Formats: sequence, structure tokens, C-alpha cells
Amino acid sequence: MLIAEVSQKFDISQDTLRYYERAGLIPRVNRNKSGIRDYTEEDCGWVGFIKCMRSAGLPVEVLVEYVALFQRGEAETLEERKKLLIEQRNLLMTRMEDTKKTLDYIDHKIAIIEQKIVEKGINSQKS
Repeated sequence: MLIAEVSQKFDISQDTLRYYERAGLIPRVNRNKSGIRDYTEEDCGWVGFIKCMRSAGLPVEVLVEYVALFQRGEAETLEERKKLLIEQRNLLMTRMEDTKKTLDYIDHKIAIIEQKIVEKGINSQKS
């Protein structure tokens, strides 16, 4: 699959795909005889994984470490990769809890403002 097709499939720019490869976020993509990137289904799996992890806020450095561990040997690094993902999951859960608290606070503030609007409307009608 050509880079333009992968770009369209995952709705990310070709520059982002090149960056992913340069930064070590995805393993090196094979090239065809003309030197053009030729993405396999496995490569696309990596792109999907990285896109998902980045959208969840995982740092580039952590993902580079994960890919490097995988490339050292899939079976040999299972425990290390699991530990890394569990750590990131815990951090993500904390961020989600913090975000939920912020959302609850905003909802509370909106409710107060709505109440004041209602009260002001009632008071305006009495005048």
C-alpha cells in the first residue's frame, strides 16, 4: 500500500507517516524497487496502534521505547511491554479521572449560571 493510501486510510498526513518512521514510532517500512514506501498490513497495524496511542496522549518517547522493545524480540520482551502499557494505562486512568472532575465542575458552574438566568428572568417579569 502506498503512503498516500495509508494516509487516507488513517486520516493522517504523509508527513506524519514519514515522521512516525523517522522517530522510530513504527518499524522501518519496506520500499519497492523504485524506493517508494510499500506498507504491509503489519505496517498499517503499527500505524493504527500509534495513532490510537498518540490520540490518548501517550508520549512519543514511551511509544518509541515500546517499538524498540518489540524489535528486540517479540517473545523476549513481552513482560517489559506489558509493564510499560500498564503504567501508561494507569496514567491515562488518572487523567480521565481528572478530566471527569473538571467536567463535573464545569457542569456545576453551568447549573449555577442557568439558575441565575432563571431567577433574573423571574425578577424581570415582576418589574
